[in-house]
Amino acid sequence: MTIHLISFASILHKQVSLRSSHEAILSEIEKYYTVKFVDYQDMDKLSSDDFKIIFIATGGVERLVIQHFERLPRPAILLADGMQNSLAAALEISTWLRGRGMKSEILHGELPAIILRIHTLYNNFRAQRSLFGKRIGVIGTPSSWLVASNVDYLLAKRRWGIEYIDIPLERIYEHFQQITDEQVGASCAAVASQALACREGTPEDIIKAMRLYRAIKKVCEEEKLEALTLSCFRLIEQIDTTGCLALSLLNDDGIMAGCEGDLQSIFTLLAVKSLTGKDGFMANPSMINARTNELILAHCTIGLKQTERYIIRNHFETEKGIAIQGLLPTGDVTIIKCGGECLDEYYLSTGTLSENTNYINMCRTQVRIRMNTPAEYFLKNPLGNHHILVHGNYEDALNEFFLANACKRTE
Repeated sequence: MTIHLISFASILHKQVSLRSSHEAILSEIEKYYTVKFVDYQDMDKLSSDDFKIIFIATGGVERLVIQHFERLPRPAILLADGMQNSLAAALEISTWLRGRGMKSEILHGELPAIILRIHTLYNNFRAQRSLFGKRIGVIGTPSSWLVASNVDYLLAKRRWGIEYIDIPLERIYEHFQQITDEQVGASCAAVASQALACREGTPEDIIKAMRLYRAIKKVCEEEKLEALTLSCFRLIEQIDTTGCLALSLLNDDGIMAGCEGDLQSIFTLLAVKSLTGKDGFMANPSMINARTNELILAHCTIGLKQTERYIIRNHFETEKGIAIQGLLPTGDVTIIKCGGECLDEYYLSTGTLSENTNYINMCRTQVRIRMNTPAEYFLKNPLGNHHILVHGNYEDALNEFFLANACKRTE
């Protein structure tokens, strides 16, 4: 991991003394990162994939920095340890930059705190850059009931650098018809043999579901997709199977895959993965108890790798095809949703997964969450239906990430 320090120093200070003047902070950073010093005149040689910090090495550089305003990295992260009047200059510069609408932050204080802050900023930068250029396949069209989950493709690309790619379901049908039962037999046997039980699905159902998985994965390879959202209910009408198993296995393959053509939720899954490295469970809030702050999340698919064990079921609403009833580990969880037409809002909370439930009138994978914040959010100010569950407490990291990208938190 490399930090590029764009150095600003006054000509009144001896250049040879700069390193010795800032030895403490520079040596500490070099314990964790490779540090490359870049003269401010050469900052244009750096690429957008280079992590940059503006090193205010001395006082007296205020006007020099603002003269290069257009070339400065955004946001402006200023490192100033206080030596050589550096903090005084950084305060003046930061105020000027913020007055011109540029987000600015000064790294100063105790060395461990500075290093922790750099880690956070670096992880945010890495995640944001990893999203840039990601291709999200919209296979079919969003489900008609997702009236509040639309995304403006152009605005999303401008904000996040992602691309939504519309793909007709006919592409899936063509591949599906070309895949034979024999080609998927071994894969079906592997999934079935590792299941805790098989409640409703028949061998023929599993074969159809696996053929669909292969067909969708083929399109992902052709279109170079890192993520996709599937118009799964329309599939049932055409090929008499559901996408639940396919989406489960695609998530296990590292291709973020979501249900019902939900554009906001699939981006949330992709953003969470980019920042935390963790897969998420996209689900319906199916029951809410505002008095006890309890929430039940349920859906008919989840990545098999997210479960401790799983049961093969059929799809809840249609009683067709193959669905996954995952049994998830208890413990700390994070609930997250990024919403808005340009993906500039987010909800974020933590809770404890206390049990796997088994209500007969809900989707197959069901978990009870005791929320750490008021569950009334879902009743009074929700960001749509689907929300994402991630195992572990990632509230601080995710909050920092979305704030850094100028998103508004909904509570």
